[in-house]
Amino acid sequence: MAAITLAELAVRYGCELRGDPDLVVSSVATLDAAEPGAICFLANSAYRSLLGSAKATAVILTEEDADECPVACLVTPNPYAAYAAVAAELYPARKLNPGVHPSVVCDPETLVPASAEVGPGAVLGANVQLGERIYIGANTVIGDDVTIGDDGWLAANVSLYSGTRLGKRCRLHSGSVIGSDGFGIAQSESGWVKVPQVGGVEIGDDFEMGANTTIDRGAIDDTHIGNDVKLDNLVQVAHNASIGDHTAIAAMSGIAGSATIGARCQIGGNSAVLGHFEVCDDVSIHAQSLVTRAIRKPGAYSSAFGVEEVGKWRRLVGRVKRLEVVAGQIKELQKKVKGLIK
Repeated sequence: MAAITLAELAVRYGCELRGDPDLVVSSVATLDAAEPGAICFLANSAYRSLLGSAKATAVILTEEDADECPVACLVTPNPYAAYAAVAAELYPARKLNPGVHPSVVCDPETLVPASAEVGPGAVLGANVQLGERIYIGANTVIGDDVTIGDDGWLAANVSLYSGTRLGKRCRLHSGSVIGSDGFGIAQSESGWVKVPQVGGVEIGDDFEMGANTTIDRGAIDDTHIGNDVKLDNLVQVAHNASIGDHTAIAAMSGIAGSATIGARCQIGGNSAVLGHFEVCDDVSIHAQSLVTRAIRKPGAYSSAFGVEEVGKWRRLVGRVKRLEVVAGQIKELQKKVKGLIK
């Protein structure tokens, strides 16, 4: 871990410092568990009650909460983003140890830059194009004709199928699979017939995908992922889907084939976007929502009931099931009222 003064942090990240500029922090902690020497943050009003008893050396917070802070503080409009930058500085990433492990299997047509680190058991196919300062973890498999941009980081047990193209500074966690076949099957009299998946996957810069997340190759054209897209663990992106720049998708969500997600969207966990529908830019979809139509207006959308006590939930479900009957009754009443008015 590094150690740094509050004065340096304030200047580096554009914060207003309230307190002793010479105080030093060397670790991060939660607001309720922090001890002297640690820095923490307050970005959620639900935790404001913990601020008065804070023991941290400093807290990153907004102007609204600064007056209640009993210790030094760094004031900024976006405490969470500032905290992320500070934490990255206090806990710097492991430095590369350039070299290729003796157990690596690498096709003769593939050149590994001297600045790259390739871990034990990795497999690199033919004509793989690697940028500078790439880390490839143990047992990761990279197929033929894959491109990985500078400063890529692939954890252990990542699989990149042939034709995958990654931009710069992409991070792929263990179990990630990019370029597997999409779910293309055609029904015939004798059963299912597999439709060849001949497209690839093209991904922009600063992309990150969580553990056991999958992105399918395109059926004919490519599957497209933009710049600065973040996918959580256990996300499925189907063939020929398109995801715009700066969009984030939380765990256990699914994007069906040929769906288009715009830029700067946020999709909550366990949500799904059905195939061939379009979600425009700047849309927020709450957790456990099902998108069954195009969304063409920016804003927040939700489609799921929140948790309820079992008895109340059963009554709600019963009423929902009776809505069709009620709708029919309303139509009949409207007809009768129309007749009376005439």
